[in-house]
Amino acid sequence: MSEAPERQAHQLYDAEGNPTRERPWIIRTYSGHSSPKASNALYRQNLAAGQTGLSIAFDLPTQCGYDSDDPIARPEVGKVGVPINSVDDMRVLFDEIPIEDMNTSMTINGTAMWLLALYIAVARERGVDVSQLTGTTQNDLIKEYLARGTYIFPPADSLRIIAEMYEFCLEEVPRWNASNICSYHLQEAAATPVQELAFALANAISLLDLIKERGHFDDDQFARVVGRISFFVNSGIRFVEEMCKMRAFGELWDEYTRDRFGVTDPKYRRFRYGVQVNSLGLTESQPENNAWRILIEALGVTLSRDARARAVQLPAWNEALSLPRPWDQQWSLRLQQILAYETDLLEYPDLFEGSVVVESKVAELKEQARAEIESILGMGGVIPAIESGYLKSALVRSMSERISRINSGEQIVVGLNRWTDGIPSPLLGGEDGGLFKIDETAYADAVEGLERVRATRDAARVEAALDALKAAARDGSSMMEPSIECALARVTTGEWAGALREVFGEYRPATGVDGQRLGLAGDRVDALRTRIQALADGLGRRPKILVGKPGLDGHSNGAEVIAVSARHVGFDVVYSGIRLSPEDIVQSAVEEGVDLIGASVLSGSHVELAQQITDGLAKHDAAHIHLVVGGIIPSSDVQKLEAAGVARVYTPSDYEIIDIMESITDVIETAKS
Repeated sequence: MSEAPERQAHQLYDAEGNPTRERPWIIRTYSGHSSPKASNALYRQNLAAGQTGLSIAFDLPTQCGYDSDDPIARPEVGKVGVPINSVDDMRVLFDEIPIEDMNTSMTINGTAMWLLALYIAVARERGVDVSQLTGTTQNDLIKEYLARGTYIFPPADSLRIIAEMYEFCLEEVPRWNASNICSYHLQEAAATPVQELAFALANAISLLDLIKERGHFDDDQFARVVGRISFFVNSGIRFVEEMCKMRAFGELWDEYTRDRFGVTDPKYRRFRYGVQVNSLGLTESQPENNAWRILIEALGVTLSRDARARAVQLPAWNEALSLPRPWDQQWSLRLQQILAYETDLLEYPDLFEGSVVVESKVAELKEQARAEIESILGMGGVIPAIESGYLKSALVRSMSERISRINSGEQIVVGLNRWTDGIPSPLLGGEDGGLFKIDETAYADAVEGLERVRATRDAARVEAALDALKAAARDGSSMMEPSIECALARVTTGEWAGALREVFGEYRPATGVDGQRLGLAGDRVDALRTRIQALADGLGRRPKILVGKPGLDGHSNGAEVIAVSARHVGFDVVYSGIRLSPEDIVQSAVEEGVDLIGASVLSGSHVELAQQITDGLAKHDAAHIHLVVGGIIPSSDVQKLEAAGVARVYTPSDYEIIDIMESITDVIETAKS
């Protein structure tokens, strides 16, 4: 008798009154590399090891709508994901994997409609009922304009594509999430919890506004669309605040879907989200510390039952150094399995219900986020807020403030700016140095497969399929079925995207760096400004640097901070945003008369891209323009970069902005002396 009330207070029960456990979240690793064949082997290995869903990483050419043999794609093929050029590659990628039983998440945005069309094409070829397909295409172009950079088309056209995918999927593939609103990359760009809440929810509200305005759904269908909106969020190191953020997300979403959109069924108002925990805070210095960071960050989205993630994927301890190896991914997978299956976490109701501290923090976050959401909606929604540069500027400012706090020591990062002396990590031992090595045959294999597709397909069917796609894009009819026909006709990724580029054009959003300032001050800053002024006096102009993002890597946080910092200490700065060819960067450097190019590369393509830039400078007889390179660069590649003519190499361990600015000044001073 005395034990019953205690059990009732903390255990979950089934209909018969028996104690039960909540079902674990979907356990994933984010993976894909080199080739469809290699990635397929990795997926089957991970599934055999206990992974319960797939999270597909595509390479940058696939994400940006280029075939593997496109010149701008060459350095990036297979580097940060799997290259997919046609339905032939998709068949290999899912070979021996029962897609009708699989929950598949695809991290794809600008080409999301195309990759879903390829997936459906494989299902139809196999005779699978596509209504049984379960999964998600990330497909959030708003965060691409703000933080990640794999956009292709202008905002209005991109949102139309997303809306058409919802309209198709609701009836044809009803268990598929046509997009998920992705706040993950906003936090990677240093968004505060309030910004992550507000920008993501304003994004979702604007998308639903558009879907409602299009008038394809009655009230019941629209409510079902709301029920298919999912979110992909980030969980940072401040795990109490992150857990409160997730509770605020759920409560705000319930309020807006009920009050703004009139959804009466609570099941359609439920906040459904998957998560990858924070990679921004992972350090190259003492990388073994990252394992504990990942664990703590995972608690923020699993401890609270009422705000628990439906799917979790964790980064690996060494992602600040390189792509993870299979063993590294297995280690992260085991962390999830221990949390889900060994602990008693899933046996209890919400641990924080009734907490005064939690309720107060959630209320504070909701109040501040609601004010920001209403401000964005007052501008007309997320598209005007993007086109005006408002959202991007806010994120660049947040990143600048974060870097300032780390540089000043106000924000402690263990092993980076405090307790930096440590025993060398044994995890970095072994023949591979703890780093993943890309298969050097990936490019040749991808191009060979691409050539085989072009040589053996029905050219007339390809032409007809592309014509139908362009016609749909022009006349406003749905592009989904034409895209599926393109897939079945063996149209390539570059051809599909090229057809829509022809109709919609391409888009380049505001960089967000104009007018920003960095909180650098003190004697070293004053001394550096004096040095730069002396250079200006000698040159008869201010020394000028070009900050460039060569290739298809869209992670621009570091480049933006360097651009803001360089202006702060007195340089003239040229920064034109992301996804520029090395030829574009060299041409701009020559025309602008810069003294130095700073190239930022985080995709693993630093050696090839640096060589292309130095070759371009030589071709233009501009060897006097120096090149420095920053990014996730293994120490084994530093000598290769120096041999290619790179004057300085900066990695994530070079966090002191003033050190970097002084180093750049050293390079220019040495050249001018």
